[in-house]
Amino acid sequence: MTGITVAQPIWVYLIAVNICTFLVYGIDKQRARSGRWRIPESRLLLLAAVGGSLGAWMGMYVFHHKTRKAKFYLGIPLILVIQCALTFILER
Repeated sequence: MTGITVAQPIWVYLIAVNICTFLVYGIDKQRARSGRWRIPESRLLLLAAVGGSLGAWMGMYVFHHKTRKAKFYLGIPLILVIQCALTFILER
């Protein structure tokens, strides 16, 4: 019988936060098109920083959202690389 390792809850968390982040980027793009209240950029970046960088990166390119702003097109991939490295270290 195998037990739950430390890494398993981390993977569940990362999957959940990335799905949520992806959806939030889509919602913000929809709001931008309709001229409604927007989600602050700081909140979008925070979602990426707490583990949702892959969802943010996918959301940027699927929804064509925030792809012209340097803090997004440079910052999100940088956060993603750092998070991948940390995940790799924690998996070992």
